Amino acid sequence: MGRRSRIAGLLVLCAAAACRTQPPADPIAADPTLAAAIRATGLLHRPLPTEPDRSYEAERAAATVLSEERLPDTFEIRFANHTGKRAVGPPDDIDYATYGTHTARLSLEGRNLEAWNRLSFKVIPSCGGTDVISMDVSFQAAQGPAKPGYNEPTGAHLIPLVDGRENPCFYEMGELRRDRVDAVVFSVTNRGQSQADSSVYRITDIRLQQVDPDARVLGWEPDGIVVSTTGYAPGTPKNAIVPFPEGRFRVVDAGGRTVFRGRIARDGRGYGTADFTPLDREGTYRVEAGGLVSPAFRIGARLWTDAQWRVLNSIYAQRCGDAVPGIHPECHGDLFCEHGGRRISYGGGGHDAGDLSQQTLQTGDIAFALLEAAAACRTAEPDLAARMEEEARWGLEFVLHCRFGDGWRASSMGLLHWTDNTPGTADDIFTVRKQNLAFDNFLFAGYEAFGALQLDGELAERLRKAAVEDFRFARERFDAYGFEPFIHSWEHSYNTSRSQYMATVSWSASQLYRLTDDPAYAALAADAIRYVLACQQTGPLEPGSPWEGFFWRDTDRLSLVHYNHQSREQVYMQAFLALCRTQPDHPDRSAWENAILLYGNYLKLLADHATAYGMLPSGIYKDDEWKDRDGFTHLHLQAPADAVERYQRQFLAGTPVDSKGRYRLRQFPVWFSVFTGNNAVLLAQGKAAALCGHYLGDERLLQIGRDQLAWMAGKNPFGQSLIYGEGSRYPSMDSFSSGELTGEMPVGIRTLADGDEPYWPRISNACYKEIWVVVSGKFLSLVSEYQ
Repeated sequence: MGRRSRIAGLLVLCAAAACRTQPPADPIAADPTLAAAIRATGLLHRPLPTEPDRSYEAERAAATVLSEERLPDTFEIRFANHTGKRAVGPPDDIDYATYGTHTARLSLEGRNLEAWNRLSFKVIPSCGGTDVISMDVSFQAAQGPAKPGYNEPTGAHLIPLVDGRENPCFYEMGELRRDRVDAVVFSVTNRGQSQADSSVYRITDIRLQQVDPDARVLGWEPDGIVVSTTGYAPGTPKNAIVPFPEGRFRVVDAGGRTVFRGRIARDGRGYGTADFTPLDREGTYRVEAGGLVSPAFRIGARLWTDAQWRVLNSIYAQRCGDAVPGIHPECHGDLFCEHGGRRISYGGGGHDAGDLSQQTLQTGDIAFALLEAAAACRTAEPDLAARMEEEARWGLEFVLHCRFGDGWRASSMGLLHWTDNTPGTADDIFTVRKQNLAFDNFLFAGYEAFGALQLDGELAERLRKAAVEDFRFARERFDAYGFEPFIHSWEHSYNTSRSQYMATVSWSASQLYRLTDDPAYAALAADAIRYVLACQQTGPLEPGSPWEGFFWRDTDRLSLVHYNHQSREQVYMQAFLALCRTQPDHPDRSAWENAILLYGNYLKLLADHATAYGMLPSGIYKDDEWKDRDGFTHLHLQAPADAVERYQRQFLAGTPVDSKGRYRLRQFPVWFSVFTGNNAVLLAQGKAAALCGHYLGDERLLQIGRDQLAWMAGKNPFGQSLIYGEGSRYPSMDSFSSGELTGEMPVGIRTLADGDEPYWPRISNACYKEIWVVVSGKFLSLVSEYQ
């Protein structure tokens, strides 16, 4: 053992001896403040209070003001809440509607604002006690050629407000082009929630400010010392990312005592890593180096329990069809879907995101994730498991409610406003989408079967019956029409490839086999997976290449499987593992296990090309994937006219992985539209890695899954937790429907234009900073692999 290693070991032992006996752990949560809040809400039967003191906004509000100019303007936005008319939407989606937007315009007449990087102001709303209100702020600037060093605004910046109080607000504009600003626009959209006759927003104390430091928004360089602000589990790798390539660091405990010292290791991008893996003593710590101090983090057992409670809170708080105290009354019972002479109300399940839209299949996704998570923690965290199961039951009841009983079901609704929740009045909506697609019924059948196996009582029996029926509907439809087109582009099954489709069929059949013990389902599961095997790359891309194990979209092999928004990439491994476990004596088992091994090796190879943060690269891309017209169109919604050219630019921004340059690796997905942000992509990949890791006994794969969780908890270049209330430096997110929620998670970090480096604007706008329950479900699903 070297001298440095001996010293590090002695420091750990001394710290352990110095620590006093810890009080007994709270059975609810590791954080006593959180545990008390959970109890005060009746185990999340009211939303948890938010904790803005540790937020990124609180940190930015404390930035030093170097200079400022106070503007004399004061504005008032006033409007009647009840128009007596229906909400108005675009002609192609008439019920994606509002009751109008009301604005105040701060005229600047082309003024150059480059001397300032923040706009500060105060808002005093008077909205009759409305629970959730917000305001948007945006630039109106002169158009012209791009200016180096500046970015165009990504949209309006949403700021949550508290009614009846003076709200200090700021709009950070350091990255934005602002050499000719015509106006700053303050806007409020009437979405029909307020019960008061009118709403008034008074805007005052407007200041242009120069603050230090400016907010970092682009690139891989760490914003200070970056850690997982949740922490690290004992016995696992632990490191921090520091903004310099060499030097020494130390880890200090909550009392300021040094418990570990080490040397910073150089990373190829110009920054370094501080590894403190040997430190396993439970406690709260910080990393210090070069005069910088990291946020606090914890080392200990039950590492993700508090995050699970918080994320579960956000799922509960986005319920539809139920009163959520402090957010909204019972809602949307007057949305209807009609089929075959029947009418189904679409009030139920959960609002999908920052708006009020909903997709039945995503409610099924969340319910399945909740059941997975509940099963994993039932022994260690019985209260948490019971509350997860309760929320899963709420979602599954809605899944069953949306069935018409003949294969058709109410499937989705795009929505921006609140209705009066009273059937038979003028604002009733009858445009809820419906469909009878085999893919959806296959997946629903799998979720229903899984639910029937996990639950008991009358609901379990209804789920069992529905699972058998929906699988039969799906099979009959597939036998008749094969891979029929997906009909609703707004539904996130639209990007499904044929290989993912057949993996889903196989997984679902395995769940039905588990439920019924009928060997016909086992045979169907084994048969469907043969198509998936035919889509896997089982040999090197070229002689000597290590790249194999990934999946093609179909057997034509024109394009690889990718995701850029919603992702169900984990279903490939779920399908193979279900086969191995339910049919261990099947003659094809060796082929199934080889597929798992190859895919696991592919994930490890991707991880070899990751940055020090551990974010798993999106994958490898082929130079002409756009020639797969069907796959390209379904993957890239609302693609611009120059989508092919942009694909080629983004492809070239990747790293070559073959000798001819036909394949390149990208850290982030290729994307073109508003649907950017990679949280769902990362968590699905992490889930797949964890599944493989458990089955193969491969610790490297298990660590890949942990790394994706750490990215969510702040181990990213911006040092920001992507879970509001968890850890520290979590940013405000885009959620006009439910307001700021403890545990909310956004769509995710994006890229700028056609580059391949992280971009996290301060502007809170959809889609990247919009909260999304899909991400919440995937987070809980991945955490369940580590309990």
